[in-house]
Amino acid sequence: MSRIPFIEARFFDPEETVDVIARRFAEHLRKLRSPTLPSFEQEDDAVNKESDEYYTILDARDIRAINRRTERILERRKLASGLSHLRREDRERLELLRNGAALIAIPDEHRADVMAAELHTEMPWMAPATEAVWQAMRRSVREGWPGLRLPPLLLDGPPGIGKSYWARRLGDIIAVPTAVIEATGENASFGVVGSQRGWGGSCPGRVIETILQNRVANPLIVVDEIEKAGLPVSTKGQAFGLAEALLPLLEPMTARRWSCPYYQVKFDMSWIGWVLTSNSHRSLPGPLLSRCPPIALRHLTVAELTTFIRREGARKGLSEVATEALVEVLEHPSLRDVQPSLRVASRMLQRAADLESRPFLH
Repeated sequence: MSRIPFIEARFFDPEETVDVIARRFAEHLRKLRSPTLPSFEQEDDAVNKESDEYYTILDARDIRAINRRTERILERRKLASGLSHLRREDRERLELLRNGAALIAIPDEHRADVMAAELHTEMPWMAPATEAVWQAMRRSVREGWPGLRLPPLLLDGPPGIGKSYWARRLGDIIAVPTAVIEATGENASFGVVGSQRGWGGSCPGRVIETILQNRVANPLIVVDEIEKAGLPVSTKGQAFGLAEALLPLLEPMTARRWSCPYYQVKFDMSWIGWVLTSNSHRSLPGPLLSRCPPIALRHLTVAELTTFIRREGARKGLSEVATEALVEVLEHPSLRDVQPSLRVASRMLQRAADLESRPFLH
């Protein structure tokens, strides 16, 4: 597993405390003034470190000078770190990225083929999206990238066909951390990219939180129903929409040095995999669509839905009788004019599983 520098900040050895640095200065000054005197750190029973000779080499003025220099060094380190503007708890949180972040990679093109085949077998009606991911996985291997880099995807199609379910299965199959964000339930961009200090309840966004929790630089971030995101407005009248906030993150050149509104530090976000979903892309702004050309998806057929039910029923441990009863309901002539829905089928499967697992009452 490769690692990349992820944050534009400098981290110094946490064990180099004030006492450690001051002791080092004192030791250096002792050696300059009395080269024959053993090191202060040396374990030597022949040296009487309680003697006046040992401790009177440095006087009070020397100690004050050492302390001043130590404080200046620590202050300059703090400024050089790029994190001096943060609170202590925020600096400690970002310390997790001292050694960079990991990149999940696809080992070879054969593995990419197997992963894509598994995804296509489960959801054949999502073939255009699976095709795009398959090509990206093979390209990552072929071009020798240190990790998997997916292009930003916009899955555009009717509700109930499993767009977000497909994205979650993609995250499972390629084994990357996955965060699903409901655009309708978030405070627009704040829930995704975070909010600046000064806004009420300012906090880091879900994207940075996902990376900090997993220390992986290429997680999969799913933004569901992006066309329904709200447009928050500050008390000063400044609007901050989700689509606009995503633009620099979807462009690799700007994503490499993306400045977090909350931490006000630059991060390399160019490896993140983005999957946006919409029921209709027509209301989305042009700049977003240019970065994520919509992938048009269709309704699934009854045959595809019944195949899904049989597979998921077996995975959930449903009896064959229960599974076939669900299939019979969905194939009933009275539902011939009803559009098949993966969402409805998933609820039926869960309900059947709950009924079969409940205790039997005499």
